[in-house]
Amino acid sequence: MENNRNYMVAIVLSVLVLIAWQFFYISPKLEAERQAAQQEQALSPTGTQPGAQGTSQGDIPAATPGTAAQNGQAIPGGQTAAPAASRDEAVAGSARVVIDTPALTGSINLTGARIDDLRLKEYHEAVDPESPIITLLSPVGTGRGYFAEVGYVSGSADQAVPGPGTQWTVEGNATLTPDQPVILSWDNGSGLTFTRTIAVDPNFLFTFNDSVRNDSGTAVDLANYGRVTRFFKPVTAGIYVLHEGLIGVAGENGLQEIDYDDVEDDQVIAPGPATGGWLGITDKYWATAVIPQPGTRFEPRFSYFSDGQARYQSDFKADAVSVAPGTSAETTTYIFAGAKEVPVIDGYGEQLNILNFDRMIDWGWFYFITKPMFWLLDFFFRLVGNFGVSILITTVVIKLFFFPLANKSYASMANMKKVQPKMAELKEKFGDDRMALQQAMMELYKKEKINPVAGCWPVLLQIPVFFALYKVIYITIEMRHAPFFGWIQDLSAPDPTSLFNLFGLLPYDVPSFLMIGVWPLIMGITMFLQMRMNPTPPDPTQAMIFTWMPVVFTFMLATFPAGLVIYWAWNNTLSIIQQGVIMKRQGVKIELWGNLRDVFSRKKQAS
Repeated sequence: MENNRNYMVAIVLSVLVLIAWQFFYISPKLEAERQAAQQEQALSPTGTQPGAQGTSQGDIPAATPGTAAQNGQAIPGGQTAAPAASRDEAVAGSARVVIDTPALTGSINLTGARIDDLRLKEYHEAVDPESPIITLLSPVGTGRGYFAEVGYVSGSADQAVPGPGTQWTVEGNATLTPDQPVILSWDNGSGLTFTRTIAVDPNFLFTFNDSVRNDSGTAVDLANYGRVTRFFKPVTAGIYVLHEGLIGVAGENGLQEIDYDDVEDDQVIAPGPATGGWLGITDKYWATAVIPQPGTRFEPRFSYFSDGQARYQSDFKADAVSVAPGTSAETTTYIFAGAKEVPVIDGYGEQLNILNFDRMIDWGWFYFITKPMFWLLDFFFRLVGNFGVSILITTVVIKLFFFPLANKSYASMANMKKVQPKMAELKEKFGDDRMALQQAMMELYKKEKINPVAGCWPVLLQIPVFFALYKVIYITIEMRHAPFFGWIQDLSAPDPTSLFNLFGLLPYDVPSFLMIGVWPLIMGITMFLQMRMNPTPPDPTQAMIFTWMPVVFTFMLATFPAGLVIYWAWNNTLSIIQQGVIMKRQGVKIELWGNLRDVFSRKKQAS
């Protein structure tokens, strides 16, 4: 039957896509996450940091006031730091301003006014709320150095300006809170006085308001810079659907996504001067970025330094401003450091007019599908308070949206079954004359108003929705550690149960490829029932594919996030109901019960 053949083509293509997805996406992801867990365990925040002894070897020397790092129009690329036995020791080794907000805890190093100690109060390393909170930024001397910094470069060799080695002085309050900014000052001893006011909001945005007073008697050209520097290469998933590495938006140059390997090869990537944008380093769920004052022109740069301990840097240098004698100049720079929460990121972009700041979240090429998908899920989450339930409701909405097309497809499939006797007569009449048979069948389709390819649509429509939902569940931090009910405590992770140890009743672990949990089994059963709604294909090969496909999908989707498997199982259930109603309305026999009876009767006869 022509419709069966088209339907089979659609299903086989879907299987091929999913198999490729499994091998090129899921397997590398699981392996990368396993390695990351081992590495993080070895690099305990309070323990000895491997590699710390090599931190200062070959690094670009610390830029002390008056050196070429600031006065030669060059942005600093690193800083020598004494090795520390632990992260806590490195933090305690310098004077600091305490950071205390509802979302953040840490401190600002008064050497360079650098944010290099930051942890996220609301996010833990594991589902267990007693597990350690996420550490985002750390001092250089730990071997896991990762920081954000704002400074100046000067065109005058005899005028020192603030940079990595500057020792700022706190004026008054020494604790930074959303209600209480801190004020720092520094005098270069040659007529320039710098004042820096640092503020923080309740989430993840720092505001650096810098003012310089020129009492030197001569005009001074100053350009401010911002940089995010990472002194290690983190373990990444290494897959094409998720970018982790250097990132930014540089005006008309657009979004820049640069992998660690790419910047290692090129050493320096400079998109060219831009007006509007931001630069930083992103992980799957976290990011750190420097944001020039909106509307200002700057030179963006992404760099890799291989001398000493490897380090990666995203930075910008704004156009120089001439400060006349007896006058002052002000500039504002923003630093984002925290979790990539969708409403927070979108809010900053709108509030501060930051160009394409929402692209910090990797919505992918099809963001016009994935982002609306998130909005829909988030909308229902805010109503019901559970992302799993939100997935169920969203599936119903998607079903309703595609109902006219799906209804037409299922109706066409039902009509195809009604004309099977006529098709059999045509085959008998024309025999081996395939040309005449095809023409006669097309006339029959036209007369009965049947679209022979309509049966493909119910399957094909699931593919873009499936990928969009996968992307949302995988990349958005809102899905991280989001519970459903019962044993599903993280919708972004696979179902943790397994049929092969009786779902945890037997006291042993099973290999990852045998982790076939409850929800994958439910999905497989619903897929099996959906396929049995149609007659068994007469071709033995097609029949075998129809029989084994639910089993293959069960094993494959067992490694997918539980949220996606729940969607697939629920979508199958709705499809069964919808197809059954349409078939009954069209007066077509529902093959499900007969097919099930045949399956079990064959098994009984075989035994």
